[in-house]
Amino acid sequence: MLFGSKRSRLRLMTVLAAMSLFATTFLASGAAGQGGGDDGLVLTILHNNDGESELIADGDEAGVARFATLLRQAKREGRDCEVRIKCGVVFLSSGDNFLASPAFTASLADGIFYDARALDMLGYDAIDIGNHEFDFGPDVLADFINDYRRPGRPPYLSANLDVSGEPALQALADRGAIAASTIVRERGERIGIIGATTENLSFISSPRNVVVNAVLPAVQSEIDALEARGVNKIILISHLQDIDGDILLASQLSGIDVMIAGGGDELLANPDDLLLPSDDPGAVFGPYPLIATNADGADVPVVTTSGQYGYLGQLVVHFDGDGNVVAVDDDASGPRRVVSTAFADGVAEDRRMQRKVVNPVAAFVETLATNVIAQTEVELDGRRSPGVRTMETNQGNLIADSQLWQAQQLAADFGVPAPDVALQNGGGIRNDSIIAPGADPGATQDITELDTFDMVPFPNFVTVVPDIPRDQFKEILENAVGCTQPNDIVANPNCGSGRFAQIAGFTMVWSASGTGQILDDNGAVVTPGTRVQEVVLADGTVIVSGGVVQAGADIAIAIVDFLARGGDQYPFRGAPFTAIGVSYQQALSNYLQTAVADGGLGGLISETDYPEGGEGRNTQLP
Repeated sequence: MLFGSKRSRLRLMTVLAAMSLFATTFLASGAAGQGGGDDGLVLTILHNNDGESELIADGDEAGVARFATLLRQAKREGRDCEVRIKCGVVFLSSGDNFLASPAFTASLADGIFYDARALDMLGYDAIDIGNHEFDFGPDVLADFINDYRRPGRPPYLSANLDVSGEPALQALADRGAIAASTIVRERGERIGIIGATTENLSFISSPRNVVVNAVLPAVQSEIDALEARGVNKIILISHLQDIDGDILLASQLSGIDVMIAGGGDELLANPDDLLLPSDDPGAVFGPYPLIATNADGADVPVVTTSGQYGYLGQLVVHFDGDGNVVAVDDDASGPRRVVSTAFADGVAEDRRMQRKVVNPVAAFVETLATNVIAQTEVELDGRRSPGVRTMETNQGNLIADSQLWQAQQLAADFGVPAPDVALQNGGGIRNDSIIAPGADPGATQDITELDTFDMVPFPNFVTVVPDIPRDQFKEILENAVGCTQPNDIVANPNCGSGRFAQIAGFTMVWSASGTGQILDDNGAVVTPGTRVQEVVLADGTVIVSGGVVQAGADIAIAIVDFLARGGDQYPFRGAPFTAIGVSYQQALSNYLQTAVADGGLGGLISETDYPEGGEGRNTQLP
């Protein structure tokens, strides 16, 4: 089916605003079947995103070693076409290929970036820069890219990031290892690849002096520059956090042909596509591909994968001689699941990838998994939603308590006052699961060192922010509940659910019907929030009553450095803070193991201390 034809419109489905969904058929006979250079190029675009250091297989599913085998097979198939058809293959990533985790900790412990080794062996043509690439700061990202055998092969792309303020990254940019775009040559044809990174980068990661510019003008400028060089086949690889953002962006871009999205974890699939056994067919976001309409009125295939090496995306498109996408091969396009040979479509692990990447990471993780540091007699709720990003949970309370305790223990050593309270953003809690003891009375479940890494994996350090005025403390709490309602994202495009706070040292009552606070990029209040109604410290001191801040002493806060620097738009506005030399994972581990007499839990998480559903610290009213 030709894109843009009246017949294609008959199958239009209005699933998302400004987006049309097509079931397309490939022109194997007809336009594509005429063959020869005059008819353009049949291009197989292989892609993935959000690998997030999930290198080890989960039973019969996923794993970078199986992914490598399937990729090699797909590349071979993409180039095995009729002689009369010119065909090529590109392999692209839309970012977030590593993440703070036990697997990444193995890299730091061994002095080898196992994710970089894996990406190098997979052989990408280009990689987009996502937000998690900056979680350890710009210097670690530079070290990561330099760990490739040939830095710059592949290039890391983002048109809207200015890295000139970071010398290590700028050195890579000077030699083309970081760029706005690149040109890939396949069968004599030039294909332009452009990268883009979420404009919220400064709020959700740690880019330091990297300047984040607006995506739309940066990408359009790069399209124009490529077209001026005679490149007429242009693909955008982006990490905008959700595919809706890509659909909207497509409608504003002129000259874009294909878009590969990342960051949203959406699963696109058609009824005949095989899904991972653990995936619920009801969770499919939409068909593969989605079709947007660009500013020229042309149809643009938009695709993504759900990440973590569970799927290899495969989009087969036909470009005509003028560089227009005129067809998509339905039969050859779709998500290809990564499963073991226990399934008919399964693949074996690539032996070299298994030996050089997976095995050493697995050995390190096993040492964490066998180090039991505590037991729990109650279910610990670390689910994402409903869970730590939407409401108080007992695991959230446990993590916040560990930071308050650790900061109170060490504050004097660092010359800062002992904190009154602690806050932990839900986005920094990552296990997304319930840790449950057995059903028998008195049963407990082991908590291992690996569990603590799963809960709180980021390179975040506990800090103390002293002398926060009470008015500002209320603003911080308004931010923590300012993105909890469905319409908040409409009023505030910077909203992210990860900012919701798990708390310690105080109780809070807030109303969902109140106005959500809106901040500008500098943390200044644009729209005051009216949700926080009551705040009372553990010693009974009233901070907020009936939504009104009560006069009194300033507040000292224990919080991770990411938030103290303004991450998730927490409005500290440059307030000085002191790191106490302990990561939030170490604080949790220490709190679990320290004797009760010294303020810790003595190795037992009890139902009395941490009841299911929490203890009413953070209460939401209608």
